[in-house]
Parts: sequence; C-alpha cells; structure tokens
Amino acid sequence: MSELPASWVEITLDDVTMDSTQRVPAADEQFQYIDIASIDRLTKRIISPQFLWGRDAPSRARKEIRGGDVLVSMTRPNLNAVALVPPEFDWQIASTGFDVLRSRGVEPRWLFYIVRTQSFIDRMSEQVQGALYPAVRSKDVRAYVAPLAPLSEQKRITDKLDAVLARVDACRERLDRVSAILKRFRQTVLAAATSGKLTEEWRTKQGKSEEWPTVHLTDVGEIGRGKSKHRPRNDLRLYGGPYPFIQTGDVAQAGERITTHTQTYSEFGLAQSKLWPAGTVCITIAANIADTAILEYPACFPDSVVGFVADPMKSLPEFIKWSIDVISERLEAFAPATAQKNINLAVLNDVEFRCPPLDEQLEIVHRVEALFAYADRLEARYTAARAQVERLTPALLAKAFRGELVPQDPNDEPASVLLERIRAAQAEQPTAKRGRKPPVTRVPHVPREKAAMTKSRHDDDVQHKPYLAGLLREAGGITSVEDLFRRAELPVTDFYKQLAWEVENGHIRDDETRLEAA
Repeated sequence: MSELPASWVEITLDDVTMDSTQRVPAADEQFQYIDIASIDRLTKRIISPQFLWGRDAPSRARKEIRGGDVLVSMTRPNLNAVALVPPEFDWQIASTGFDVLRSRGVEPRWLFYIVRTQSFIDRMSEQVQGALYPAVRSKDVRAYVAPLAPLSEQKRITDKLDAVLARVDACRERLDRVSAILKRFRQTVLAAATSGKLTEEWRTKQGKSEEWPTVHLTDVGEIGRGKSKHRPRNDLRLYGGPYPFIQTGDVAQAGERITTHTQTYSEFGLAQSKLWPAGTVCITIAANIADTAILEYPACFPDSVVGFVADPMKSLPEFIKWSIDVISERLEAFAPATAQKNINLAVLNDVEFRCPPLDEQLEIVHRVEALFAYADRLEARYTAARAQVERLTPALLAKAFRGELVPQDPNDEPASVLLERIRAAQAEQPTAKRGRKPPVTRVPHVPREKAAMTKSRHDDDVQHKPYLAGLLREAGGITSVEDLFRRAELPVTDFYKQLAWEVENGHIRDDETRLEAA
C-alpha cells in the first residue's frame, strides 16, 4: 500500500467489523430474502429481494441484516457483488453466501467503498478456492488490509464519493441510451431506403415517377441452400483446408459483411459442399432466423444458411440484404414453435418486396452507406466514452483511499486514536472461542392457541428496553427460549427481533441451550 497521510493507519477489515447474527426464520414468519442474484453488480444495490415464508426458506437463508451492513458475495469475487444495506431492509435475512460486514466504530460507507476498490477485488480473486464453485472465505475478506482515515475525514470522503459516483452513474445511464438510439436510427434508415422515402427527392430530380415493381428473390437473382451432405458432420476429414466454411453464428455476428471465419473445409469437405462467390447474400434459416451478411470472399456454408446471388443487371446484394433485414421479424413468424426455430426455402421464395431500378439502387446504397458510416463514427465515440466512464469509478476510489480526494484537516482526531478506542471497546466485551461461528438463534414454533400475543415490540415498555431480560429475572434469571417466548406475549417476529437486540446490547446471554439475564 502506498504511503498514507500522517493521520491515517492501516487496518484489517476484521479490526473494524463485527459478525452479524444468524438465525433460522420461523415457519410462519414472512421476510425479505437477499441472495447474490438480488444484487445489481453494476449499481451495487439490492434490487430484487424475494418475499418468503420461513417454511419455504432455503437452508442458506440465515444471516440477519441491518441498515448500514455491507454485503460481500464470497462466490466469484471477481464479479464484485457487494451492496450497502439500506434501512428498509432492517432485520431481513441474507444468504450465507455473503460475508456481512457490520461496522464497529467506523463509517459504514467507508467499508462499502473499500470492498468496491480494484485492490480488494484483485486480492479476493487471488484467494479463490474451488474451480466449479470459486469462492473465498469470510476470514479472507476480514484479513484484507485497508487504510483507515480519521472518522470525520471518512465522512467527508464518503460524502464526496456519494456525490461524484452518482454523477458517474447518471453519465453511464445516459450513455447506455445511445446504443438503442443508434439501433433505431439504422432501422429507420433501412425502412426509408427500402420504401423509397430515402430517394424520393432524387427521383424527382431525375424525372422518375414510376412505381417500384413488386418482385420475388428469384426474379432478381438466384437463391439456394448451402450444402453439407456428409454425415457425421463432425468427421475430421471435412475440415482444416483452404476453403472458408461459414456457419450461422458467423452470419449473425458479422453485421453487414463477412470478413472473418472460424472454420475451413478441406478438399474432402468442398467435394460434398458448394463454394459460393464473393457478394453472395447469406441468410440464416435455422436457430437465428433471417440474419443476413454479404460474403467478402468465396466460401461454403451448410444447409442452415441460404445463399442469394444477385443478377448484376437487376439487383445489388446490399439492397437485397436490407430488404430482408426490414422484414426479418415477419420471416421469423413463419418458424414453427419447436426447440430450434427454422424456416424452409419456400418461405424465402414466397417473399415479396418492392425493388427499384438498378440506378436508384446504386443511389440508395451510396446514401445508406454514408449514413451508416456516420452512425459507426458515433458508435465508436460512444464505445470510447463508455470505456472512460468504466475507468472513472476505480480511479476515484483509488484516489479516495490514497487521501487525495478531499483535503486533510489537522484538527481531526487521528485514526490511531479511533482504532485504540475500537479495540478497547472490543476488549471489554466477552470474546467467543476462536473458530466458533456465532450462534444460530432458533425461534420455536409455538401453536397460536398456546401463546397469548397481547404485546408488540413497539410498546413503550418493550422498544429499546431490556424487556425480555426483565422477564428472565422474574423467571429466576435463566430459562429456555421456549419458556421466554410464552412469557413475552410477543408475536414470533417481534420476539426474535427483540431477543437479538437484547443479546447484542448485552442484556441477555445466549449459550445456544438457554438464555441468561446479564
């Protein structure tokens, strides 16, 4: 770690965090369950919790969370599924796939931003164990070495990060709209090109007034399916030669023109196929329906791709391609609802479209390519801007934890004093035996007719008071969870929330088999 400001210190996350409470939800309790899929990895927010009854809860639903806790996914840490728990998720339950960092005397947002840094992500990725289910352990997370600023400076830095990163997020959201806008722009251009609107003014200047005739593909060129007769298709003798072999995925990913390929045919492969000329319009009819691209060089393709070779006196490959592009959704509708969609050659043969004279097709191609080139330049600028935005957050976090984001205040209490105070407070609390997990509180399921639920956790004599500890003393100071539940006259959910609060605040001791008033 680079040199820190004089008032800062280095700590491990374990120095400034405590363990969260674990419990088994009661069968008749409804709660919000947060698992790793509930975290939006881009915005670092909880976006889709599940509402569950305890009886339906998965075995991983055990970690009780509070507002201000920091959730750190221990599975695939390179994806950085982390979130700061907002107050509305107080007392809800998270998966044991998270390490729940509960602040001990430091600003919770300081912890949240630490676990978002590239340094943390890289360190956790180095600690991963397991190939099929790569994960780190809680002790790996807690052992991470991080900087600690004075408490007042922590708040200034996190306030600044909140403001700046909100602007970064807003910028990202605006940029994300660009891709959809460019897609709609290209679709609009093609619709205008193939309907005659794009060259309406040109026709007027040329003194042309005739309507475009309606044609079939066979009227303006030749159409046929690709060939791949040999079986099995994975026979190694077919491949590895000099002849490009284009597949449906190559067409789908090509955009306008096919300039690369991933497979080749040998002489043996060519003998059972067909070599189509450069300029052929490739049209997929299986898996991806009506994806199109134009061959830049001679190539073979299987029968899941149809080839169209334009008659140079009647049509241009580009115009034919775009005419198919604008009706691709209609073509896909002809595919039967099977496991793998497909259409046959007859469907393409039946397609009707309007086709202008060749000189107007040339003008259309010229105009469309000019507009598409403009869109391509905008898309390149968007891609560069998006990459810059993605670099902003890691750079800002790195700057913040070097102490360069806001000025230091010499009047701030040094972080070393804060750390001593945290350690002193921790030393005053009873320590659990090393290696033991925090106890999992099991709330008994008590039949409703046997439990008089006349009170609420919001009653004045319950909320933020050692209500259950008082009942324990009335029972002799020691009793079971079941007995205390009956005495409390609280609903199940209120009971274990109150119990957890009193255990955490030292009013009750829980040794997993009985409860004792402190």
